[in-house]
Amino acid sequence: MTSPTSPLEQLLGTLRLDSIKNRILALAIVATLVPALGTAVLSYRQNQEALTENLNGELRSRGSQGAREVDLWVKERSYDVRVFTGSFEVSENLDRIRLGGAASDVARTRLRDYLAGVHGRFTDYDELVVTDTQGQLVTSSNEPPGDVTLPAEWLLRLERGETVLGEPTWSAELGQAAATLAAPIQTADARFVGALAARLTFEALDSLLEDVAPGEGGRIDLVIEDGLLIARSGEAGVVGGGPGGDERVGTQTLEALAVSDGASIEYTDRTGTPVVGTLTRVPGLTWAVIAQIPSAEAYAQIAELRSSALLLVSILLVVVGGLAYLLGTVIVRPLARLTEGAGAVAAGDLSIDLPQAGRGEVGYLTQVFNDMVGRLRRSREELAERNRELERLSLTDLLTGLHNRRYLIEAFEKEIQRADRHERPFCVLMIDVDRFKDYNDTHGHLAGDQVLVAMGRVLRDAMRDLDVLARFGGEEFIALLPECDLDNAVRAGHRIRERLLEEQLEHGPVTISVGVAEFPIHGDTPAAVIGAADEALYEAKRQGRDRVVGAPPVVAETEGKKKASKRTAAARKKRA
Repeated sequence: MTSPTSPLEQLLGTLRLDSIKNRILALAIVATLVPALGTAVLSYRQNQEALTENLNGELRSRGSQGAREVDLWVKERSYDVRVFTGSFEVSENLDRIRLGGAASDVARTRLRDYLAGVHGRFTDYDELVVTDTQGQLVTSSNEPPGDVTLPAEWLLRLERGETVLGEPTWSAELGQAAATLAAPIQTADARFVGALAARLTFEALDSLLEDVAPGEGGRIDLVIEDGLLIARSGEAGVVGGGPGGDERVGTQTLEALAVSDGASIEYTDRTGTPVVGTLTRVPGLTWAVIAQIPSAEAYAQIAELRSSALLLVSILLVVVGGLAYLLGTVIVRPLARLTEGAGAVAAGDLSIDLPQAGRGEVGYLTQVFNDMVGRLRRSREELAERNRELERLSLTDLLTGLHNRRYLIEAFEKEIQRADRHERPFCVLMIDVDRFKDYNDTHGHLAGDQVLVAMGRVLRDAMRDLDVLARFGGEEFIALLPECDLDNAVRAGHRIRERLLEEQLEHGPVTISVGVAEFPIHGDTPAAVIGAADEALYEAKRQGRDRVVGAPPVVAETEGKKKASKRTAAARKKRA
């Protein structure tokens, strides 16, 4: 008589998993696929976040560099125009033209020749013109002269001595964007006699922006508030393409970049190419720099990582599936439970405890397996506890409870990297207990230990939580103060000194001498900064102890450094 089958058995039969071999095969595939895919997905996301962060930083950096280049270029052009107006050829000839008479024609010719000569040497200006105090054209470097009209508000600003730069506009005549830059012309007695206006073109900015363009296919665009494109990296003048012959960045794209607050966004450029870009304002102007790079180039590493992960998972499935099939053909049914237990242990689960499978080889194997797992579990717990204790002991001074020299050096390296990255100083306090050897010899080592313990307590009470406090050796202590300049560090040293005097020690109070040094003023390495603080400590000892002394400026001459090293060595020997 055939016994009825349960729904589970029916399902396993449908999936063809009613045999141990197929079950082992399915289990192996799942056990490989889940962690492999999980690891691949996690790695993919982490790498995508890291790449996006790096991409944001790169685009912001390139945008800032481009904005600085544009700002410097505008300032140089303004300075050029100021220099042109400062020439006596301009002011004196314009003054003669204003007075009229027979000399005015000669003066006009000389002024036009001067402008033509300057225009020939400076290619950033399409035209140089001189106007009178009413803004009327006097002469131009071009023949015939262009239509240059200075607004009334410009004339008022020019009369006050200001240099005025107009908004760039599209010039159909030039086939590119141009802007007017004007500066006042004054005589030797500071009389305002007119203005020199220059029509700027932006071809020179194309090569400047090319030097800071991101990646291989990236570019830098220079636009104004209404989206008009006035310069682009790698192009000799921007070719028009809009209704008016100009080229503009889309309003929605420009608004999205503006509100992103420097973060990169994805959008489609004028050619329909998906790109990633950021917007950076040019200081003092309504212009902005857009740094962008094609999305395919930006995320090429992610695509490669995705392909590699899929290939790896496929290989793992094939290898593990083949092995599981071979093992399943030789393993008998009673070992299924033991196999599951072994898989759990292999995955790191040591809490498993298999039931006894009777006597014989399988029972003995189960007993040995349970004993092995129990030993592993106890060993792991003991090892974890010992590791925690060893880690604590390796970084802590047992007497004072402060950090030791090893921890201090590691903290020093990290703080130097952080200070370099954020361009912020930090300070080091070298602290030494005054006449500690005499105190120790007079009152005994237990009394000396009491002083050292009190020092640890005083340092923890007097300093900030973020400060790194360490016993450097013997009666020497070091405090590392992040985000702190020399003046605040000196005040901290006085606070420690005053707090120590409040300690109720069995054999009376003790004093300390403190040397203070600041990174990077007194050195750019741990040894250099500690050496500078040690020099300052020596000076505090020399001045009579019980005081705080900041390190002097670093000695530049080699001979001075040798003398400082000798004094440091002498101070260490004396304190020892």
